[in-house]
Amino acid sequence: MGSIEVHQGRSTLPLGLWVALAGLVIDQAHKYWMIYIYDIASRGRVTVTPFLDLVHAINPGISYGLFEQSGGLGQWLLSGFAVLISIALVFWLLSQTSRIKAVSIGLIIGGALANAIDRPIYGGVADFFSLHAFGFYWYIFNLADVWIVAGVIGLLYDSTGESRKKTAKAA
Repeated sequence: MGSIEVHQGRSTLPLGLWVALAGLVIDQAHKYWMIYIYDIASRGRVTVTPFLDLVHAINPGISYGLFEQSGGLGQWLLSGFAVLISIALVFWLLSQTSRIKAVSIGLIIGGALANAIDRPIYGGVADFFSLHAFGFYWYIFNLADVWIVAGVIGLLYDSTGESRKKTAKAA
């Protein structure tokens, strides 16, 4: 396994914030391109590979359509909740010295804010990627969702670091 790089006493806040900003900008640029330039809505389902299609879907809820909000007020509330979570994550980021944690937290912040921006603009989160195999379709997602999942995986990986070190020392 790879090593976890830690800079003792040095905040990784700038790194995390740059990752968040990059993730937000890339996601929003991709959504703009898909909706206004590629015009995915008029194309319907576009087959990319036997297991990946491009589609246009608006998710008025959160993951898997939970807490669906059809009205403008509900979308603003979900956006506000994402902003509050992102602010809490920035405070957590302030105390981090691990680069992998900073990148992971930054990915989650960037993804959450990117999806929060969609809600008042589109009435929900704009999603485009549909994975499927053997007749089973997973949920439709966007790049911001990828950032969030990658961030969570990074945090889970980082959380096992101390356990790995303790196990190696005990052996």
